[in-house]
Amino acid sequence: MDNSAPQEHARRVTGIFKRIAGVYDLLNSVLSLGFDARWRKILAEAAAPFPEKNSGRILDLAAGTMEVTVALAKRYPDHALLAMDFCLPMLAKGLPKLARFPNARILPLAGDGTRLPLADASVDAITLAFGLRNIQPREAAYAEALRVLVPGGRLCVLEFGSARDRILFGVYNFYLARVLPAVGALISKDKGAYRYLADTVAAFPSALELEEEMRRAGFAEVRHTPYTAGIVCLHTGVRPVRAATHTGS
Repeated sequence: MDNSAPQEHARRVTGIFKRIAGVYDLLNSVLSLGFDARWRKILAEAAAPFPEKNSGRILDLAAGTMEVTVALAKRYPDHALLAMDFCLPMLAKGLPKLARFPNARILPLAGDGTRLPLADASVDAITLAFGLRNIQPREAAYAEALRVLVPGGRLCVLEFGSARDRILFGVYNFYLARVLPAVGALISKDKGAYRYLADTVAAFPSALELEEEMRRAGFAEVRHTPYTAGIVCLHTGVRPVRAATHTGS
Protein backbone atom coordinates (compact mmCIF):
# COMPACT_ATOMS: atom_id res chain seq x y z
CA MET A 1 0.00 0.00 0.00
CA ASP A 2 1.30 3.46 -0.92
CA ASN A 3 1.20 5.62 2.21
CA SER A 4 2.67 8.72 0.56
CA ALA A 5 -0.68 10.47 0.00
CA PRO A 6 -1.89 10.19 3.64
CA GLN A 7 1.55 11.19 4.91
CA GLU A 8 1.69 14.23 2.64
CA HIS A 9 -1.83 15.20 3.73
CA ALA A 10 -0.82 14.88 7.39
CA ARG A 11 2.23 17.10 6.83
CA ARG A 12 0.12 19.71 5.06
CA VAL A 13 -2.53 19.76 7.80
CA THR A 14 0.12 19.93 10.53
CA GLY A 15 1.67 22.93 8.80
CA ILE A 16 -1.68 24.70 8.55
CA PHE A 17 -2.54 24.27 12.22
CA LYS A 18 0.98 25.14 13.33
CA ARG A 19 0.59 28.52 11.60
CA ILE A 20 -2.73 29.38 13.23
CA ALA A 21 -2.23 27.83 16.69
CA GLY A 22 -1.88 31.24 18.32
CA VAL A 23 -5.29 32.50 17.16
CA TYR A 24 -7.13 29.19 16.93
CA ASP A 25 -9.30 29.57 20.05
CA LEU A 26 -10.19 33.17 19.22
CA LEU A 27 -11.20 32.28 15.70
CA ASN A 28 -13.29 29.33 16.86
CA SER A 29 -15.28 31.64 19.11
CA VAL A 30 -15.61 34.43 16.54
CA LEU A 31 -16.46 32.25 13.57
CA SER A 32 -18.98 30.14 15.49
CA LEU A 33 -20.60 33.24 17.02
CA GLY A 34 -19.86 31.73 20.42
CA PHE A 35 -21.74 28.47 19.84
CA ASP A 36 -18.51 26.44 20.02
CA ALA A 37 -18.60 26.25 23.83
CA ARG A 38 -22.10 24.75 23.76
CA TRP A 39 -21.08 22.24 21.06
CA ARG A 40 -18.12 21.08 23.14
CA LYS A 41 -20.35 20.57 26.18
CA ILE A 42 -22.74 18.46 24.10
CA LEU A 43 -19.83 16.36 22.86
CA ALA A 44 -18.49 15.82 26.37
CA GLU A 45 -21.92 14.76 27.64
CA ALA A 46 -22.28 12.25 24.80
CA ALA A 47 -19.06 10.50 25.78
CA ALA A 48 -20.55 9.24 29.07
CA PRO A 49 -18.59 6.04 29.88
CA PHE A 50 -20.35 2.77 30.65
CA PRO A 51 -19.64 1.97 34.34
CA GLU A 52 -19.62 -1.80 33.79
CA LYS A 53 -16.93 -1.48 31.09
CA ASN A 54 -14.93 1.27 32.76
CA SER A 55 -11.23 1.53 31.92
CA GLY A 56 -10.96 4.90 33.66
CA ARG A 57 -9.70 6.65 30.51
CA ILE A 58 -11.16 8.86 27.77
CA LEU A 59 -9.29 9.77 24.59
CA ASP A 60 -9.77 13.24 23.13
CA LEU A 61 -8.50 12.69 19.61
CA ALA A 62 -7.44 15.65 17.44
CA ALA A 63 -7.47 17.55 20.73
CA GLY A 64 -5.90 20.72 19.31
CA THR A 65 -5.66 23.33 22.04
CA MET A 66 -7.51 20.99 24.42
CA GLU A 67 -10.79 22.87 24.66
CA VAL A 68 -12.74 19.59 24.49
CA THR A 69 -10.31 18.05 26.98
CA VAL A 70 -11.20 20.84 29.40
CA ALA A 71 -14.92 20.14 28.90
CA LEU A 72 -14.24 16.47 29.62
CA ALA A 73 -12.26 17.34 32.75
CA LYS A 74 -15.24 19.27 34.09
CA ARG A 75 -17.66 16.47 33.25
CA TYR A 76 -15.58 13.44 34.29
CA PRO A 77 -13.16 14.51 37.04
CA ASP A 78 -12.39 10.91 38.03
CA HIS A 79 -11.28 9.81 34.56
CA ALA A 80 -7.79 9.98 33.11
CA LEU A 81 -7.89 12.07 29.93
CA LEU A 82 -5.59 11.51 26.97
CA ALA A 83 -5.37 14.63 24.77
CA MET A 84 -3.87 13.49 21.48
CA ASP A 85 -3.00 15.51 18.40
CA PHE A 86 -0.41 15.26 15.62
CA CYS A 87 0.31 19.01 15.79
CA LEU A 88 2.45 19.67 18.84
CA PRO A 89 2.21 23.50 18.66
CA MET A 90 -1.56 23.19 19.09
CA LEU A 91 -1.16 21.04 22.20
CA ALA A 92 1.49 23.43 23.53
CA LYS A 93 -0.92 26.36 23.11
CA GLY A 94 -3.46 24.54 25.27
CA LEU A 95 -1.12 23.58 28.12
CA PRO A 96 -1.81 26.69 30.29
CA LYS A 97 -5.49 25.67 30.48
CA LEU A 98 -4.56 22.57 32.46
CA ALA A 99 -3.48 24.69 35.42
CA ARG A 100 -7.19 25.19 36.15
CA PHE A 101 -7.45 21.46 36.93
CA PRO A 102 -4.59 20.70 39.32
CA ASN A 103 -6.15 17.44 40.48
CA ALA A 104 -7.09 16.18 37.03
CA ARG A 105 -5.20 13.39 35.30
CA ILE A 106 -4.64 14.90 31.84
CA LEU A 107 -1.92 13.62 29.56
CA PRO A 108 -1.21 15.54 26.32
CA LEU A 109 0.57 13.38 23.77
CA ALA A 110 1.45 13.41 20.11
CA GLY A 111 -0.29 10.79 18.03
CA ASP A 112 -1.74 9.87 14.66
CA GLY A 113 -5.41 8.92 14.50
CA THR A 114 -4.61 6.11 12.06
CA ARG A 115 -1.92 4.59 14.33
CA LEU A 116 -2.91 5.16 17.95
CA PRO A 117 -0.12 4.46 20.48
CA LEU A 118 -2.58 2.76 22.83
CA ALA A 119 -3.34 -0.80 23.90
CA ASP A 120 -6.41 -2.70 22.74
CA ALA A 121 -9.60 -2.00 24.72
CA SER A 122 -7.88 0.72 26.77
CA VAL A 123 -10.33 3.68 26.68
CA ASP A 124 -13.99 4.07 27.60
CA ALA A 125 -14.81 6.70 25.00
CA ILE A 126 -13.27 8.75 22.21
CA THR A 127 -14.19 12.33 21.39
CA LEU A 128 -13.27 13.83 18.04
CA ALA A 129 -14.30 17.45 17.43
CA PHE A 130 -13.93 18.87 13.92
CA GLY A 131 -10.94 16.63 13.31
CA LEU A 132 -12.19 13.65 11.33
CA ARG A 133 -11.96 15.74 8.14
CA ASN A 134 -8.23 16.05 8.73
CA ILE A 135 -7.52 12.32 9.07
CA GLN A 136 -6.81 10.16 6.03
CA PRO A 137 -7.78 7.47 5.41
CA ARG A 138 -10.88 7.62 7.62
CA GLU A 139 -11.22 3.83 7.44
CA ALA A 140 -7.93 3.46 9.33
CA ALA A 141 -9.14 5.91 11.99
CA TYR A 142 -12.36 3.93 12.48
CA ALA A 143 -10.42 0.67 12.77
CA GLU A 144 -8.09 2.15 15.38
CA ALA A 145 -11.00 3.62 17.34
CA LEU A 146 -12.68 0.21 17.46
CA ARG A 147 -9.44 -1.41 18.55
CA VAL A 148 -8.73 0.87 21.52
CA LEU A 149 -12.31 1.23 22.75
CA VAL A 150 -13.57 -1.15 25.41
CA PRO A 151 -16.51 -3.30 24.27
CA GLY A 152 -19.52 -1.03 24.68
CA GLY A 153 -17.32 2.09 24.46
CA ARG A 154 -18.47 4.99 22.35
CA LEU A 155 -16.93 7.05 19.54
CA CYS A 156 -18.36 10.60 19.53
CA VAL A 157 -17.64 12.71 16.46
CA LEU A 158 -18.63 16.37 16.18
CA GLU A 159 -18.49 17.75 12.66
CA PHE A 160 -19.95 20.55 10.58
CA GLY A 161 -23.06 19.86 8.55
CA SER A 162 -22.53 19.07 4.90
CA ALA A 163 -22.17 22.09 2.65
CA ARG A 164 -24.11 20.11 0.05
CA ASP A 165 -27.27 20.62 2.13
CA ARG A 166 -28.98 24.02 2.22
CA ILE A 167 -28.85 25.05 5.87
CA LEU A 168 -30.65 28.12 7.22
CA PHE A 169 -32.01 28.79 3.72
CA GLY A 170 -28.50 28.86 2.29
CA VAL A 171 -27.11 31.41 4.76
CA TYR A 172 -24.76 28.80 6.26
CA ASN A 173 -23.56 27.78 2.81
CA PHE A 174 -22.76 31.38 1.85
CA TYR A 175 -21.08 31.97 5.20
CA LEU A 176 -18.95 28.86 4.81
CA ALA A 177 -17.90 29.60 1.24
CA ARG A 178 -17.34 33.36 1.44
CA VAL A 179 -17.43 34.86 4.94
CA LEU A 180 -15.50 32.26 6.94
CA PRO A 181 -12.38 32.23 4.72
CA ALA A 182 -12.31 36.03 4.57
CA VAL A 183 -12.71 36.58 8.33
CA GLY A 184 -10.30 33.74 9.11
CA ALA A 185 -7.67 35.23 6.80
CA LEU A 186 -8.17 38.71 8.26
CA ILE A 187 -7.63 37.61 11.87
CA SER A 188 -5.04 34.88 11.35
CA LYS A 189 -3.14 36.64 8.53
CA ASP A 190 -3.21 33.26 6.77
CA LYS A 191 -5.23 33.12 3.56
CA GLY A 192 -4.88 29.38 3.07
CA ALA A 193 -5.85 27.96 6.45
CA TYR A 194 -9.52 28.90 6.52
CA ARG A 195 -9.90 28.31 2.79
CA TYR A 196 -8.76 24.77 3.61
CA LEU A 197 -11.42 24.55 6.35
CA ALA A 198 -14.20 25.62 4.00
CA ASP A 199 -13.02 23.25 1.27
CA THR A 200 -12.84 20.24 3.60
CA VAL A 201 -16.33 20.91 4.95
CA ALA A 202 -17.62 21.16 1.37
CA ALA A 203 -16.02 17.83 0.49
CA PHE A 204 -17.07 16.01 3.66
CA PRO A 205 -19.75 13.28 3.53
CA SER A 206 -23.31 14.07 4.49
CA ALA A 207 -24.53 12.98 7.92
CA LEU A 208 -26.24 9.89 6.46
CA GLU A 209 -23.15 8.99 4.43
CA LEU A 210 -20.98 9.29 7.53
CA GLU A 211 -23.39 7.05 9.43
CA GLU A 212 -23.02 4.42 6.72
CA GLU A 213 -19.22 4.71 6.86
CA MET A 214 -19.28 4.05 10.59
CA ARG A 215 -21.59 1.05 10.20
CA ARG A 216 -19.39 -0.46 7.49
CA ALA A 217 -16.39 0.05 9.78
CA GLY A 218 -18.05 -2.11 12.43
CA PHE A 219 -19.73 0.32 14.82
CA ALA A 220 -23.13 -0.47 16.30
CA GLU A 221 -25.93 1.85 17.44
CA VAL A 222 -24.78 4.46 14.93
CA ARG A 223 -26.81 7.66 14.87
CA HIS A 224 -26.45 11.40 14.39
CA THR A 225 -28.12 14.44 15.93
CA PRO A 226 -28.06 17.89 14.29
CA TYR A 227 -27.57 21.01 16.40
CA THR A 228 -27.91 24.75 15.70
CA ALA A 229 -30.17 24.19 12.68
CA GLY A 230 -27.84 21.52 11.33
CA ILE A 231 -24.67 23.62 11.31
CA VAL A 232 -23.04 20.83 13.32
CA CYS A 233 -23.90 17.17 13.79
CA LEU A 234 -22.98 14.83 16.62
CA HIS A 235 -22.28 11.31 15.35
CA THR A 236 -22.03 8.41 17.78
CA GLY A 237 -21.24 4.73 17.39
CA VAL A 238 -20.51 1.94 19.86
CA ARG A 239 -17.94 -0.84 19.75
CA PRO A 240 -20.09 -4.00 19.85
CA VAL A 241 -19.92 -5.89 23.12
CA ARG A 242 -19.48 -9.11 21.18
CA ALA A 243 -18.94 -9.90 17.53
CA ALA A 244 -22.01 -10.83 15.55
CA THR A 245 -22.29 -14.55 14.84
CA HIS A 246 -23.93 -16.27 11.90
CA THR A 247 -26.26 -19.16 12.57
CA GLY A 248 -27.33 -21.44 9.81
CA SER A 249 -30.68 -23.17 9.46
